[in-house]
Amino acid sequence: MSLDDRVRSAVAALLHATGESQTELAAALGVSQAQVSRRQSGTAAWSLADCDAVAAHYGIDVLDLMAGPTRASEALPQGRRRATARQTGSVRPAAAQDGGAW
Repeated sequence: MSLDDRVRSAVAALLHATGESQTELAAALGVSQAQVSRRQSGTAAWSLADCDAVAAHYGIDVLDLMAGPTRASEALPQGRRRATARQTGSVRPAAAQDGGAW
């Protein structure tokens, strides 16, 4: 996997882990959503300055971002992660847990 592929994958993983949209990331970086989209599709590359800004936005080291999605996700501070059902204490109805109908 190339460095460009690792960075694109890491950004995608961070967007997923935080629940952020490309539009929200773009606003934080001071670029347009279209620019983020082009970088994520591989039409344009994430520059080193971009990588620095993305890493700072997510509170991780730039080397963790460049290492790929697993390392970037593991480095993401807990407070930046989106809440899941387990974290919020939400419980599905018993019937749904057992595979039954709601």
